[in-house]
Amino acid sequence: MKKLRLRETSLSIWGWGSLGIVLSLITFGPFVIFYLAFYILCFVGGGFVVTLLFGKTNSEKYLEQCEHSFLPPTSTGIPKCLEEMKREARTIKIDRRLTGANIIDEPLQQVIQFSLRDYVQYWYYTLSDDESFLLEIRQTLQNALIQFATRSKEIDWQPYFTTRIVDDFGTHLRVFRKAQQKITEKDDQVKGTAEDLVDTFFEVEVEMEKDVCRDLVCTSPKDEEGFLRDLCEVLLYLLLPPGDFQNKIMRYFVREILARGILLPLINQLSDPDYINQYIIWMIRDSNCNYEAFMNIIKLSDNIGELEAVRDKAAEELQYLRSLDTAGDDINTIKNQINSLLFVKKVCDSRIQRLQSGKEINTVKLAANFGKLCTVPLDSILVDNVALQFFMDYMQQTGGQAHLFFWMTVEGYRVTAQQQLEVLSSRQKDGRHQTNQTKGLLRAAAVGIYEQYLSEKASPRVTVDDYLVAKLADTLNHEDPTPEIFDDIQRKVYELMLRDERFYPSFRQNALYVRMLAELDMLKDPSFRGSDDGDGESFNGSPTGSINLSLDDLSNVSSDDSVQLHAYISDTVYADYDPYAVAGVCNDHGKTYALYAITVHRRSLNSEEMWKTYRRYSDFHDFHMRITEQFENLSSILKLPGKKTFNNMDRDFLEKRKKDLNAYLQLLLTPEMMKASPALAHYVYDFLENKAYSKGKGDFARKVPPLIPKTDSDPEHCRVSAQLDDTVDDNIPLRVMLLLMDEVFDLKERNQWLRRNIKNLLQQLIRATYGDTINRKIVDHVDWMTSPEQVADLVKRFRDAFWPNGILAETVPCRDKAIRMRTRVAGKTKLLSIMPDELKHIIGAETTRKGILRVFEMFQHNQLNRRMVYVFLEGFLESLFPQYKFRELFNRLHSRSKQMQKYKQKLHTTQAPSLQKR
Repeated sequence: MKKLRLRETSLSIWGWGSLGIVLSLITFGPFVIFYLAFYILCFVGGGFVVTLLFGKTNSEKYLEQCEHSFLPPTSTGIPKCLEEMKREARTIKIDRRLTGANIIDEPLQQVIQFSLRDYVQYWYYTLSDDESFLLEIRQTLQNALIQFATRSKEIDWQPYFTTRIVDDFGTHLRVFRKAQQKITEKDDQVKGTAEDLVDTFFEVEVEMEKDVCRDLVCTSPKDEEGFLRDLCEVLLYLLLPPGDFQNKIMRYFVREILARGILLPLINQLSDPDYINQYIIWMIRDSNCNYEAFMNIIKLSDNIGELEAVRDKAAEELQYLRSLDTAGDDINTIKNQINSLLFVKKVCDSRIQRLQSGKEINTVKLAANFGKLCTVPLDSILVDNVALQFFMDYMQQTGGQAHLFFWMTVEGYRVTAQQQLEVLSSRQKDGRHQTNQTKGLLRAAAVGIYEQYLSEKASPRVTVDDYLVAKLADTLNHEDPTPEIFDDIQRKVYELMLRDERFYPSFRQNALYVRMLAELDMLKDPSFRGSDDGDGESFNGSPTGSINLSLDDLSNVSSDDSVQLHAYISDTVYADYDPYAVAGVCNDHGKTYALYAITVHRRSLNSEEMWKTYRRYSDFHDFHMRITEQFENLSSILKLPGKKTFNNMDRDFLEKRKKDLNAYLQLLLTPEMMKASPALAHYVYDFLENKAYSKGKGDFARKVPPLIPKTDSDPEHCRVSAQLDDTVDDNIPLRVMLLLMDEVFDLKERNQWLRRNIKNLLQQLIRATYGDTINRKIVDHVDWMTSPEQVADLVKRFRDAFWPNGILAETVPCRDKAIRMRTRVAGKTKLLSIMPDELKHIIGAETTRKGILRVFEMFQHNQLNRRMVYVFLEGFLESLFPQYKFRELFNRLHSRSKQMQKYKQKLHTTQAPSLQKR
């Protein structure tokens, strides 16, 4: 029933619906459907518009109510940015003043302009035309330069240029020399490669520096760029105002410009071996190339590339000369040139063949084993500096050094005694009598020689006939000493060294003799002639190369245990020279120095004396040098206060020096000290006597070598600066030259006698050239180097090198390998050509060649050159910012070094067993 009713209902609905549609179509027509749809659409659209307008009005009212109720205020950043963008770009004024010197500011401004143009503008203008960003970068760079210039003016650059650079270079050379020695010790048969040398170099560096190694920075381009970025960021932090530094975008731009645009290209150029070789040739361009030096370079070269480059150039020149059509006198000239080129080509081919075959020959070893050596007479050895040092080394090995030193001491005594007696004779003719004083000095000198070498207490003692020693002792007791007083014993000692198989005959069979010939350039072209058995040798009482003795080193006062001596530096000096109440500051011909007043008390059994004497610090230094070289045991006990080159007239410094000198005197005058060295009393009395102190820096002490040579405490595993003695002569060029000669020619391995001779020669050379004003001239030169004119010149050179004619320089193409190899040969030839013959005569021709070639070879490795540049840069920054801990900063920046990590592991491994035992 329910289903039936639903069906009837549905039929009625459809029926009524159909009827309504039919009636609508009949009444209104067929368009009624479209009208109906339009009316419905208008109704819905109108309702939506009304709802939107009503909702907007209510929302604004609600938001306004919220703004004044509990919500925070809206941000004004975006509207302000829009407002700023609508405004016109404001002009930024740039102050072009940087350093306060217009001569420097002008080229600096050009460098800044060129840097921005070539490193920023070329890509920035593709993004924006706004100039303000570029002006902000320029202002940031100028702020950094202004702070840098201000800081530079406050620094005293003299210690950096006279000490730090020299020490760093000497240390770099020492590390290279030790690396070469390590490579040689690893395997004499296999030649180490350049990579092996570089690795070994940094191994030695970490052993020497202990806490830093720069291998990553010098060998890895990526790490090098990172190092420069970090360093530039630190510098910007120090130089920029805080606001500019906090601007990261600006800071990163400036950092990249400095690191990759300026510093990295500059370091690349300075570390390029070919650039250095060209610069060496340019520096000594005025000297002519020596043909002998050129041939020596060819014969000694172990680089096949160099030899091939020279050979190919010689072949090219031969081809050109043979193509010429000449006649007359020109033909003879061309023939000579052709013959010379053929000889060079032949030498190159022979050397290349020998190197390729691996049959390299050590000339010294070959001569020692098979060669027939020329004979150098003993008397020639004794008067030649180079030969004497090798004979001295041999005599020390065999225990006969006392004989040689006695012979040398007597030579000095004879020459000086003759001079003093001649002066005495001339003074007696003039009516001036000083006979007793001069004879007293001679007697003291003779007695000193007797006690040191011939007395029963002498150790080691010279072994000669007893009757000769007794005769000498009797002469000394009853007669005035003469220059010839030691002649009989000296002749016996000479004959003993000549005939005894332990000495000269065995020396001629020793390897030291062969090395001596090599240093004298006599392995192939001997210049000394003599018989093989030495029979032609004769005693020469006073050879031309004799060693002088200064009688100023001796005193006419004997040491007596009953005499007591006390001395101290008093505060009372001449009132006119007492501004500091410690020492008189005097001016002699424009030279200022401090004068110390010493009060001396001498007590004996029957008398007591007191006097004052005046001494300069240089007098103390001279006296200290004399006694420490004559009495070896004093060098470890007595310590003289160190010298100071600059600001040595400062009040606090003079006060401290006075106290230190007083302590020095008190220690020197203790009874234990005087009893331990009885002969010391002569020197002390002479120094404290009320008379003008006679200097000479101990010619006697300098020339006569000590029986036990001084040795440094492990000098090969520390920096050069650690080896500098504060008591060395206060002369900057002497110190620099001695330090460099020690490292270049490896003189620390030689005996002290040679080093003293070199020091004497350098002192004479410097004094003859510049006199006593050399330190002042060096100070003036440093001031000149840092003057505005010189700084401006350096900036201009930098500008012209990187932007010639205002255009960024293109990358210089790498020169052809053959040209670079020939440049190396030319550089070595130039360096050998300028070496003076006097230097070869002092340290030997072979040592001179090896030293010069070692320095040149050091510059042929790009990685090692980079290390030296970075060392100089670090020293510069440490001097520029002394108040900041740049040393610790550099240690941290280099802390990722592989060699440093290996060294720490090795150190930990070696220390672990000892720690376990504890």
